[in-house]
Amino acid sequence: MPAAPASANRSERTILLTLAAVQFTHILDYMIMMPLGAGLMREFSLSPAQFSHLVAAYGGAAAVAGLIGGFFLDRVDRKRALLWLYSGFCLATLACALAPSHHALLVARLMAGAFGGLAGAVVVAIVGDVVPPERRGRGFALVMSAFPLASIAGVPLGITLANRFQWHAPFFLLAALAGPILVAITRNLPSNPPHIPTGPTPHPFSAMRDLLAERIHWRGFAVTASLIFSGGCVIPFMAPSMIVNVGLAENQLPLVYFFGGLATFATTRWIGHLTDRHDKLHVLAAITVPAIAGVLVLTRLGPAPLPLVLVVTTVFFVGMSGRFGPATALVANSVSPRFRGGFMSLNSAIQQGFSALANLAGGALIWSDTTGRLQGYERVGLLATAAFLLTLALAHRLRTAAPHAAMNAPIPVAAITGD
Repeated sequence: MPAAPASANRSERTILLTLAAVQFTHILDYMIMMPLGAGLMREFSLSPAQFSHLVAAYGGAAAVAGLIGGFFLDRVDRKRALLWLYSGFCLATLACALAPSHHALLVARLMAGAFGGLAGAVVVAIVGDVVPPERRGRGFALVMSAFPLASIAGVPLGITLANRFQWHAPFFLLAALAGPILVAITRNLPSNPPHIPTGPTPHPFSAMRDLLAERIHWRGFAVTASLIFSGGCVIPFMAPSMIVNVGLAENQLPLVYFFGGLATFATTRWIGHLTDRHDKLHVLAAITVPAIAGVLVLTRLGPAPLPLVLVVTTVFFVGMSGRFGPATALVANSVSPRFRGGFMSLNSAIQQGFSALANLAGGALIWSDTTGRLQGYERVGLLATAAFLLTLALAHRLRTAAPHAAMNAPIPVAAITGD
């Protein structure tokens, strides 16, 4: 296949960088709540359960919005949808910064989750639309580099700003960052009309019925669910485990996220190249090996020196995050363009829902003993390992049903036209 013109590649890179910036602020908005717990509980006299509601509100609203978005995202121009959704996200983030009470902040978090979650689904759909299959792995890798960057910046930045300027400051910063990104969306993203088959425009419920009638879509949803579950049951308890089980000081905890995020960012582009050059299932399987090793050691780790802890957690971050590139490319490649927006919206809802389910499952297996140490974390590691292996099995089923999705081959004409 001939190489794309340099100007086309530059335009594609500009689009991907813009989409990565959208994802960065969306993910950072979610992550930045974690280090604000003490300040918010003190400011509003919250119980731990009330603070957990503030954290869960974002994901819950994103899941509900994803279900609703599945009915209409394939019926509107992607650029226009992203502009409206990201504008709502900007206003919701500003509302978080200005919230005068716990309940006002809760409403603002619900709004931010709804707009941000749908915007993230549109971002993934746009990558699938504008990047050809032979470069789609690198495209997803670039956009998903927002995740490790948010890990690097989220926790340390949240702690620093909250300690120096109180809890409002991180949200003001995010709202300020979102303004220029809105301008970039307007200037850099092409209009992308909906992929509607010829003939009368289908009713939203008919379109949803057609989307759900495709068995291959359910296989993609299953891959996403197991992919998210494997990390969601481990990651929320990593920070308290590092402190009470491993013995890190609280001011050492940001180093775990910094080095883990930095290594993940450094390897993301390399994994993207591998995803484009090789069978995506094989790449996913190769990256799952260090992910399993990292999670089994991490969940059994006792008192250890900081350098050893950083090695273990960095391997864990690289393996866990590296799986998303090939898995997402495999799932996105299996979906026809006419279903992609609705599919990704539902896929986003599944991500949020199974992330919450994984949190509950992990919490059900962990308890504190009389000394304050967390017990049962090693069982969470075994649960995550089972989810890793299930992800590979489900990805194999998806690859069997859609061989083109694993390699750089176009979607069969019948899948595009609906014949």
